Amino acid sequence: MPEIPTTTAAMSIASEFDLSAAQAGRRRRLPHRVVLTRSVAYAAGARHTLDICRPRTATAAAPVVVFFYGGSWSSGYKELYRYVAKALARRGYVAVLPDYRIYPEVRYPDFLDDAAQAVRWIKDNAQRFGGDPDKVYVMGHSAGAHIAAMLALDATWLNKVGLAPGRDVAGLIGIAGPYDFLPLEDERLIAIFGGANRPETQPISYVAPGAPPALLLSGARDGVVGADNSTRLADRLRAAGNDATAVLYPRIGHFLIVAALAPLLRLFIPVLHDAEAFMARTLRSRRARQAVS
Repeated sequence: MPEIPTTTAAMSIASEFDLSAAQAGRRRRLPHRVVLTRSVAYAAGARHTLDICRPRTATAAAPVVVFFYGGSWSSGYKELYRYVAKALARRGYVAVLPDYRIYPEVRYPDFLDDAAQAVRWIKDNAQRFGGDPDKVYVMGHSAGAHIAAMLALDATWLNKVGLAPGRDVAGLIGIAGPYDFLPLEDERLIAIFGGANRPETQPISYVAPGAPPALLLSGARDGVVGADNSTRLADRLRAAGNDATAVLYPRIGHFLIVAALAPLLRLFIPVLHDAEAFMARTLRSRRARQAVS
């Protein structure tokens, strides 16, 4: 996949957008100053570290968001996405950015095992950083959204570390994610996934009742991962009785949608606003269910 554009480059694209709808309710003071803890080991190995960005005043009750970056399962590093973590932390969340092993060092499903270990680590250590281990969301962009969705929908990976998606994942937030992308044609992807047509590598194959709530965001101009990946997965999840919402942003492409989490672009593209609203809603629903039980 191409590199993500810089905020400056993406801003030049965003200048064409009408602010009137996007600005509503989002020009507010950000009350939280943040603290960044760098490169904490969650397992042995050079690509088994994570960054944690948290509100300075977090008191062990903040929701936790584990963000998996993209890069075609073959590139990427957490430092590039600290702007995502800071955006979330300034809104009161404990944000976690794991590195994970990539091709050619590993192939499917090793990066899923890494991701599950990162979630296990933050479940065990969230309170040290002001987070609530019972409010953990998995979030990702592109290949990272695939990883997040596999953790949320296929219990295999979290079960390996003593967790269960329906119990331990508060929700899934996928940004421009490939969830149903067979058959593969790219030779590198065929090598990564061990074949051109393996349904067991696809998140959509694991839809069942009892899945965590899902918010699937995509851009109408995404030429890398078709937006229909999100709509098909959301439709399948709802048909199984789950809470799933697909949001399509007009005139937005594959890289601009994640760049929208950077400071300037938030005014134009409401990715962060929509993610925050989803988490607030699902946390309210969870509290209501707990109160009844």
